[in-house]
Amino acid sequence: MTRTLTLAAALLCGTALHAQQTDLTLAIQLEPPHLDPTSAAAGAIDSVLYANVFEGLTRFTETGAVVPGLAESWDISEDGLTYTFHLQEGVTFHDGTEMTADDVKFTLDRARGEDSQNAQKGLFAAIDNVEVIDPRTVEVTLSQPEGTFLFNMAWGDAVIVSEDSIDDIKQTPIGTGPFQFSEWVQGDRIELTQYADYWGAKPALTEATFRFISDPTAAFAAMMAQDIDAFAGFPAPENLPLFEADPRFQVLVGSTEGETILAMNNAEPPFDNPQVREAVAHAIDRQQIIDGAMFGLGTPIGTHFAPHNPAYVDLIDRSNYDPELSRQLLEDAGMADGFTTTLKLPPPSYARRGGEIIAAQLREVGIETEITNLEWAQWLEEVFRGSDFGLTIVSHTEPLDIGIYAQPDYYFHYDNPEFQTLMQDLSTTTEPQQRLDMLAEAQTIIADDHVNAYLFQLAYPTVADARLDGLWLNQPTQANDLTGVSWKE
Repeated sequence: MTRTLTLAAALLCGTALHAQQTDLTLAIQLEPPHLDPTSAAAGAIDSVLYANVFEGLTRFTETGAVVPGLAESWDISEDGLTYTFHLQEGVTFHDGTEMTADDVKFTLDRARGEDSQNAQKGLFAAIDNVEVIDPRTVEVTLSQPEGTFLFNMAWGDAVIVSEDSIDDIKQTPIGTGPFQFSEWVQGDRIELTQYADYWGAKPALTEATFRFISDPTAAFAAMMAQDIDAFAGFPAPENLPLFEADPRFQVLVGSTEGETILAMNNAEPPFDNPQVREAVAHAIDRQQIIDGAMFGLGTPIGTHFAPHNPAYVDLIDRSNYDPELSRQLLEDAGMADGFTTTLKLPPPSYARRGGEIIAAQLREVGIETEITNLEWAQWLEEVFRGSDFGLTIVSHTEPLDIGIYAQPDYYFHYDNPEFQTLMQDLSTTTEPQQRLDMLAEAQTIIADDHVNAYLFQLAYPTVADARLDGLWLNQPTQANDLTGVSWKE
């Protein structure tokens, strides 16, 4: 009798040991300031919620392709002004209410309204009217043709939200995705659980925990001890060879849309002077930053555009490393003795580590920097919204986002009517070669104006348990899409 029970217990134990794992703990460096992707510029929000909790009419795949999301299909009028979206059947929000065309109208009208807090309000600028045809059909009329409209609707800033949930969305997000929000322990983690009534294919994972680990040393320790299953955007690239040599792990190094820049406040002296901005640009040794801060991970850029995009133009020579020229430009600008400015740094390693290197490079030409390390919420408040800075370092991870230079109120305050007209003309142009030519011109204008100092395209290293499958390699938008993630048996 005892032997039988022991055997049965062993069999049960063996079964449990070989049961398919369905939970995941994934770490990222930045904690979101809140959980409403439609009213903040923080990519950390999308890192947790994009495609997991919230969905848009369209969505990005890992390759950057735009595919149907909450809209199963759409019709476009011959003049390119009217988009008729046909919504997926059986979609509900996580509170059990039905998602209908009324929610689409509310979302788009809210995003483009005068009091909109949407960080990418320009995505919706071409919308003239949104009309509900029936519960599953919504008609969007544009004031002018917008060649990237379906692309725009795939951004995290364009996800569909419910009017009923808006009051609490920053703390309790309610979306239509395959995972629903469960808990946020601020400073530590966000927990998601599988949504039982999801309209689409069920994910393999039933639970997902996002841990926030900002310190590179702590990130290494947590991963090596396997306290976490994966770290997306691993912040200590110098340690990647150790993980590559360990059979417990896999290392994925992909590309991003992240133009990492030394941003300058164009509205404030001395950076309102193009000669001073050019002097800063020529004082920067990009490769030294890539090697010193990112241990070789990163592609040098000379403008605000991703090198893997077919429209990219190599303009690095417009701001090549030339400290002698930098000193001469400062002298020509009447600042031969240099000047002192602020350098405000958000938490990512590329900013904190890169900031120290850049400060030393600027010091060589007479520019002193007062470094302030800010938490992400502070950076958003002081720099992005408050424009209280001279210099800052940040990676812009939104796809094809050169249009931000047409927004004079955007945090670096570049105001060029010629560029604004070019962007407006681009939005109405659909002929492929014309678009390529216009994008090339746009890249050249901001490079020649030295709006910012363009550093490098951010690489995206992920360290993960070797048994995990389906993690995104590349980051066409800032996201950790868990819908296709599973554990190998």
